[in-house]
Amino acid sequence: MRHVALHAVADDLAPADVYRRITDFRRYPELTDTVREVRVDAPLSDGSVVSDWTVTFRGGLMRWRERDVFSPTTLSLTFEQLSGDFQTFEGSWRCEPRDGGTLVVFTASFDLGIPTLADILDPVAESTLRTNIARILFGLVGAEVIDDRATAARG
Repeated sequence: MRHVALHAVADDLAPADVYRRITDFRRYPELTDTVREVRVDAPLSDGSVVSDWTVTFRGGLMRWRERDVFSPTTLSLTFEQLSGDFQTFEGSWRCEPRDGGTLVVFTASFDLGIPTLADILDPVAESTLRTNIARILFGLVGAEVIDDRATAARG
């Protein structure tokens, strides 16, 4: 499984404002060309939502359905793919104060589910995921990436 961590700073925006923008999935296609479509179902009884995503991926499209769990008190959210093009895709977003702005931390783990091609496809998927998240953050809040990390872990 591959793991990606990306840190970005949104200058002059409060963490709660950045969190609101990140959790407003319906607006993503308006603010970045990376995300083609997001459909969000009505909230479930526990406050989580199920969302369907279509995202540009290396000249094609990737689609998946995920469950999103929001935590406004900690300005964080977690997501987990329920079905779609990845075998496994899960992660989180977190917003915290940083020098008059907001530090945004995105983490994800994924597995494309093609072990024989993992050495070839996983680095490409990893790079594309980092690029797409950076574009999304810039479009949503004007955030600039300050650090991104990706690691491969077998397991």
